[in-house]
Amino acid sequence: MPAFAELIGTLDPRGRGPLYQQLQQAIREAIRNRVLAPDEALPPERDMAEEFEVSRITVRKALDGLVTEGLLMRRQGAGTFVASRVEKNFSKLSSFSEDMISRGRTPRSEWLKRTEGGVTPEESLVLGLSPGSPVYRFNRIRYADDLPMALEYSTVPAYSLPSLEAVGPSLYEALDAAGCRPTRALQRLRAVLFTAEQAELLRVSPGDAGLLIERRGFLKDGRAVEFTQSYYRGDAYDFVAELNALTS
Repeated sequence: MPAFAELIGTLDPRGRGPLYQQLQQAIREAIRNRVLAPDEALPPERDMAEEFEVSRITVRKALDGLVTEGLLMRRQGAGTFVASRVEKNFSKLSSFSEDMISRGRTPRSEWLKRTEGGVTPEESLVLGLSPGSPVYRFNRIRYADDLPMALEYSTVPAYSLPSLEAVGPSLYEALDAAGCRPTRALQRLRAVLFTAEQAELLRVSPGDAGLLIERRGFLKDGRAVEFTQSYYRGDAYDFVAELNALTS
């Protein structure tokens, strides 16, 4: 029996439900049970149609539904893959590296730019700095297991770090070592569409949906110490927050 059918099971033309729904459910269960791993490639639609003896339209309809659910993702020119989603607790103040490590993923960064300069008017308002104050800026691509997950643009006051080169894999580790790690933060989330430049860096298609998270981190004494704008892939990230009912 063909390899993919061995993994997820066969379809029954006389079974309950249309064939495309049977195929959807089989793939869904294989993902849930880790038979298909995150970021694993599915066979081409033509091959799947031959394996399961169904039309390509049936295969396409099944995959379309799973893409809509967020279980699969399509990469232009590469095929269909099991979505590699990460669940981020929106109410927990943690770094990208800490989030990935806690989920058994290997984080790394690719630097786009590291610069030192005077604060811009926008940064001055957000960070509460006087005009001309020195700041460090860190722009990078954040990866998990070599999959690009986010574009990150961070600005911190120069007083919070000993030097521009003090930041390695984790900005929060560097801030912690300097005694300037944020103890609280305000975050704002909104939906965005990726530009062509952003899409190329994240290996998605221009116009794909993403999530922009703006974070302002504060020290215990109330000073703002971090302004970060992170553009997350919409097909790879889920943000969750615990909500509690008000009590009288």
